[in-house]
Amino acid sequence: MPNPIADPLVEGLDSDTISKLVLLDATAEGVATVTLNSPSTKNAFDAEVIGALHEVFETLKDSEVRIVFVQGAGGTFSAGANLEWMARAAELSEHDNREDALAMARMLKQLSDLPALTVALVEGGAYGGGAGLAAACDIAIANPGAKFSFSEVRLGIIPAAISPHVIRAIGPRHAKALFATGRIFDANHAQAIGLVAEVTADLAAAKARLSAEIMACAPGAVAEAKELVDDFYGLPIDNALLEETARRIAKARVGKEGQEGVRAFLAKQKPSWAAD
Repeated sequence: MPNPIADPLVEGLDSDTISKLVLLDATAEGVATVTLNSPSTKNAFDAEVIGALHEVFETLKDSEVRIVFVQGAGGTFSAGANLEWMARAAELSEHDNREDALAMARMLKQLSDLPALTVALVEGGAYGGGAGLAAACDIAIANPGAKFSFSEVRLGIIPAAISPHVIRAIGPRHAKALFATGRIFDANHAQAIGLVAEVTADLAAAKARLSAEIMACAPGAVAEAKELVDDFYGLPIDNALLEETARRIAKARVGKEGQEGVRAFLAKQKPSWAAD
């Protein structure tokens, strides 16, 4: 299990500000690992866990990390909402429930908006908000025994806060089927519908491989490449879009990373971000 802030990669990062419920480990190379650390509750969400994740993702937003892995301690990614938290929510007013849900929605958007590549490493269960957390990452990798479910309707509620990320990951037809039935599905089905990119028994090896791959890529270009998907998905391919794509590649070509990367390639050298 990672220790909170094994290396102070991020300027101003203070391990004392990170809850024991969420651990953050960052290497000097720029690999960050966020671990949900409540194995006794199967890493279920409550207000404190959501607040801790909010703080971690806020810290990572302006950091120099290049890849962020999200995982759960104790063999479970996340069982979704904590039962005691749900019981308290049932006694709250609609306004207070709205504020409670908004905190979850904002935390997921923080994760989705991180400039670094984000990767969920899923083992065991990823239910409700846990499945939503995986969907909010750029990539999800699961072990063969992982199970998923959007079971909210079985409790008389709906997966509203996580729905934008899930729909974006798997599309509307799959989302309707899984949201409406609350059925449990396995890692192979999650891969088939696009919720998971890869199923492997060796999550550690997958983590090492992705970390090595991302270190060959310019960090600014990675962030801007992610923005292309967010900004252009679903738009008509018209003249306005063509102009915008041309503007962005032209800006990248004359930018610091573009200049260094192309010159290093032509000289058969490594750019600074890919240094050994």
